[in-house]
Amino acid sequence: MMMSRFMRFAYVSLAALCCVAPMGVALAQGVPAVLRPVDRGWIDRIQDTLSGLSTLQARFAQTAPDGAVTHGTASLARSAGQPGRMRFDYDAPSPLLLVGNDGKLVFQDRSIDQVTTMPLERTPLGLLLRPNPKLSGDVTVTHFVHEHGQVDVALVRTAEPSGGTLTLHFSDQPLALQGWTVVDAQGRETKIALSDVKLGLSLAPSLFVLPRSSD
Repeated sequence: MMMSRFMRFAYVSLAALCCVAPMGVALAQGVPAVLRPVDRGWIDRIQDTLSGLSTLQARFAQTAPDGAVTHGTASLARSAGQPGRMRFDYDAPSPLLLVGNDGKLVFQDRSIDQVTTMPLERTPLGLLLRPNPKLSGDVTVTHFVHEHGQVDVALVRTAEPSGGTLTLHFSDQPLALQGWTVVDAQGRETKIALSDVKLGLSLAPSLFVLPRSSD
């Protein structure tokens, strides 16, 4: 039986946005970028910006590997020393919901009451939600560029680069998160662009309750 349009989109979104490497597929070991002192200064500022990010809510545009664009609302919350929480609500008619909390990433297709759960640490998004963001040590910076008012920094887990690459996109004045790009083990790219970003909002804990199937 052919998959429905939404089921195909759900599969692509989960595989590419979360970027879990398929069995038997591996990326080459992450090669550290050659960084100048000025580059390291920017990376330190980015690390501080992520550490100081308590809550964020924004509209997002997601560009899938096949070029399809979907929209929705993204919410992120982090408490000092605690893992971050994230929610992606896709606009209707999409039935999809993605929630990261309690060390898990849960993807729900509400049209068929189906949920898929995976460890957050197996996904590049886990790098964004770490309790104490650190862009060194167990995280390797594999690419850095600062030009035309934008700063991009690409990250992999040092011990498991096959888990995928997360590239964070920032404006430089002021230094602010604009989105990110995930590239999976097969080279598929999914981009999230943020707009209408609001910081420091009081976000209800219920936003980040992990979805469950009704059975």
